[in-house]
Amino acid sequence: MPQPRPMTKDALMSAFGGESMAHMRYLIFAEIAEREGFPNVARLFRAIAYAEQVHAGNHYRVLGDLNVDAKVVAGAPFGPGNTSKNLELAIRGEEFEVNEMYPVYVEIARFQGEKKAEQSFKWALEAEKIHAELYRKAKEYVDKGQDMPLEGKVWICPVCGHTYVGTEPPEKCPVCGAPKEKYVGF
Repeated sequence: MPQPRPMTKDALMSAFGGESMAHMRYLIFAEIAEREGFPNVARLFRAIAYAEQVHAGNHYRVLGDLNVDAKVVAGAPFGPGNTSKNLELAIRGEEFEVNEMYPVYVEIARFQGEKKAEQSFKWALEAEKIHAELYRKAKEYVDKGQDMPLEGKVWICPVCGHTYVGTEPPEKCPVCGAPKEKYVGF
């Protein structure tokens, strides 16, 4: 696979770093939510951690057969605390990706004609919008001392990271078109 052009490569590496850190932060946040008596919020964190892993994997694969040592610069809100604070950090991270990071990365990839990178960034962007909304809803409940009600499972598309809450996943992923059978339920 040919290597992406330098600006797109830098964006992919930064996005890979950011998604990798989000994956780990959310697993840590899930442990805290579980200990604090919010099992559904913990489940939400674990499901979205998986979606972030999907995004990181997609970005990594688009990098192709690079063979370099690199420092990756990726922003992330740090400072874990209780579940309410962790949800606030998660919201801030997701909103940064939705409002700042991914729109710019999509444009860089589009400008440079890097179709696979553009697709990877667009897929992540669509999922991050859903993540931000789910975290906002969860925070409303947690701030009242309640666990977030989740009807059914949190479903993650393993191809693009699309996230859906319900008893069954959609017939096909509205983002990448993957069939219902591929979804992973949490």
